[in-house]
Amino acid sequence: MSLLGKAGHAPAARESGFAAHRAGVDRLLASYRAIPEHANVRLAKKTSNLFRARAKNTAPGLDVSGLTRVIAVDPVARTADVAGMTTYEELVAATLPYGLAPLVVPQLKTITLGGAVTGLGIESTSFRSGLPHESVLEMDVLTGAGEILTATPDNEHADLFRGFPNSYGTLGYTVRLKIELEEVQPYVALRHVRFRDLRELEATLATIVTDRVYEDEPVDYLDGVVFSAEESYLTLGRRTDEPGPVSDYTGMDIYYRSIQHEGETPKRDRLTIHDYLWRWDTDWFWCSRAFGTQNPRIRRFWPKRYRRSSFYWKLVALDHKYDIGDKLEARKGNPPRERVVQDIEVPVDRTADFVEWFLREIPIEPIWLCPLRLRETGRTQRPGERAWPLYPLEPDRTYVNVGFWSAVPTAPGQQEGAANRAIEHKVTEFDGHKSLYSDSFYDKDEFAALYGGNTYTELKKRYDPNQRLLDLYSKAVQRK
Repeated sequence: MSLLGKAGHAPAARESGFAAHRAGVDRLLASYRAIPEHANVRLAKKTSNLFRARAKNTAPGLDVSGLTRVIAVDPVARTADVAGMTTYEELVAATLPYGLAPLVVPQLKTITLGGAVTGLGIESTSFRSGLPHESVLEMDVLTGAGEILTATPDNEHADLFRGFPNSYGTLGYTVRLKIELEEVQPYVALRHVRFRDLRELEATLATIVTDRVYEDEPVDYLDGVVFSAEESYLTLGRRTDEPGPVSDYTGMDIYYRSIQHEGETPKRDRLTIHDYLWRWDTDWFWCSRAFGTQNPRIRRFWPKRYRRSSFYWKLVALDHKYDIGDKLEARKGNPPRERVVQDIEVPVDRTADFVEWFLREIPIEPIWLCPLRLRETGRTQRPGERAWPLYPLEPDRTYVNVGFWSAVPTAPGQQEGAANRAIEHKVTEFDGHKSLYSDSFYDKDEFAALYGGNTYTELKKRYDPNQRLLDLYSKAVQRK
């Protein structure tokens, strides 16, 4: 994998990339001016990685069609200028030829860089590199007031820079982001370590995060899967340029099933860096089983180009539109099901407590585990400035993201969102947080205490004084 620059990012091509970007920005601004003053400003975007419903918008939306490209990659400085609606699939395709990748690459190809910054993203490098917004050097933001402002950690809009993560488009939309990149190797060597006790897994995970080594081998990537209280795994990845055979989980073999094994000796595997970054996308973790694609008889005839998260999203959208799942359950005489699609974070020392409670009360499996810490060093940080007020994780503290994506049966007379409400209460009890891409049921006071409070209110007054954008509570909880 070469680190040499390509002609496509020579000065003339770089200028061409910025010229095309400026044209896209002009279309964006024209579309903003075309939205009636009384209407909420929204994106004119057909796809989304959100799982919460939202009210239909009758007004025209923002034209972001010209903001879907990697503008330029600087392999010497190890940075990239990227339009806000560029997907990570496109971003990774542009950086890997240089032997570079974003510091954190969220696991689904259609997640956009702007979406991961305003809505948070996470992956197996987060134990050492934090969250995607922590490697942003500067960003151009279209605010609710219709201005495009450049926000950096130390300019006059530093408050917007710090408050933008977890704002979900309620302070503005990113037009361009300049991000740091890191060197990667052509391959990732994997060890799947089995645990029969969740507390042992918790202790081992905490130690690896601190030491970044396990049994004398470095650990560059770290996540885990829980199948049951008696069967869980940590997957440890190591960067390598050693040639050799690699596995392929884009065909009949399924990645998450490859993790499982008997015995105490770690199971070893190898993937190309490209296939490692997208190892979860082919089967959308394990959610493709809901569509039958893990049945070998179906998988064999399911076109390979449709084995990806973007296509599964279309199927989910059809289900939401026509209530297909509930209608099928009704034909079987079963009640409707409550969707429980969430990612939460709890401190590492409460991981086993939460997972044990979850397996007992919300019987969904498997469960994804991904440790994270706020980044310790970075170009965007000054002493004492490691806080992000709308998602206030503590510096120097390890958290574990717990992801679960399925549905549970409802009971007659049950309060709407009963399972999700129980999860919210337990996460708060354990001093954690919940991501806001799916259904939320907090009351206003609790929501404000968890997600920015007065800081958010002041940001909203400064950057969206006429309330052209929805506020965070209306969007995340009230589904407006």
